[in-house]
Amino acid sequence: MSASVRTVASSVRYEASHEAMGTIFAVVAYGSSSACLEEVVCRAFQEIDRLDDEMSHYKPESELSAINRAAHRQRMAVSPGLFKLLDDSLRYSQETDGAFDITIGPLMKAWGFFRGWGRLPAPQELSEALNRIGYRHVKLDAVTRTVGFDEPGIELDLGAIGKGYAVDRVVEILRAGGITQALVSSGTSSIYALGSPPGEQGWEISVCHPFDRRKTACTLRVQNLSISVSGDYEKSFELGGRIYAHIMDPRSGMPAEHMAMTVVISPSATEGDALSTSFFVRGVERSRVYLECHPDLTAIFYIPARSTHTVEQVVLKSSMTKLPVDRFVRM
Repeated sequence: MSASVRTVASSVRYEASHEAMGTIFAVVAYGSSSACLEEVVCRAFQEIDRLDDEMSHYKPESELSAINRAAHRQRMAVSPGLFKLLDDSLRYSQETDGAFDITIGPLMKAWGFFRGWGRLPAPQELSEALNRIGYRHVKLDAVTRTVGFDEPGIELDLGAIGKGYAVDRVVEILRAGGITQALVSSGTSSIYALGSPPGEQGWEISVCHPFDRRKTACTLRVQNLSISVSGDYEKSFELGGRIYAHIMDPRSGMPAEHMAMTVVISPSATEGDALSTSFFVRGVERSRVYLECHPDLTAIFYIPARSTHTVEQVVLKSSMTKLPVDRFVRM
């Protein structure tokens, strides 16, 4: 963990970062005491490490890896937090018609994105991977708090939701520790803006352009909301003049196309993380249908234009808004 402290007006500004889940988590927090800020942020980073040990499908000793190895043979007991995340994940899958799917692991391996930058799978390999994915193969029992798979070869991969969930847990710990002004980020994936910096209305967040990370696609001012971003710039490869990105359509087995980046502003980083991925897969019009039925969301789509390295921006908002006055986003 690295950290720095400085005084801003009458407040102490504390900054710290921590490497976990294949990214860098960072916290900027304000308070009256650097010692108190350091103590609470340290607890938050310990929670991230605990979640990584629990949810990682890269670590053989994690709870998730144990589930992946055995849940097709017997029902596996699941810890409360992980069970809720699995339950939420299946709900997002149902609500997005399978565009979000935590059983996508075999597909990511077939395309070479599990530990690398990608490759083109053989047709037979792709067909076999498709036979081993599908959220409906995951069976949860809330009474016994167990999970089982109805087919062998099913694997759970929380990569598209786990970082957002970790950000939400950090925010819970900061609030419980009396911190009301903080910015929590998990690399370029998810950010939560807790309160506002001293003397400001909201946190100013710049979202990088999908084709040139030195440029800004949009600037948002946010308070008590999360921002989650999904883009084809994270992992992709080019073959035959075609770009293959790591964001998969679980139904076709192919990388999602015709989208450069999606941004979702949501009350929950967990929700935003899942929806930025599914909106990337679903596209503008099908995401518009989702927003008509779900409140308090803003979605920004960056669609590749015909001109090289340019994008069209489309902004959609939920038809229903029930946010309290202390939660807002301004563009």
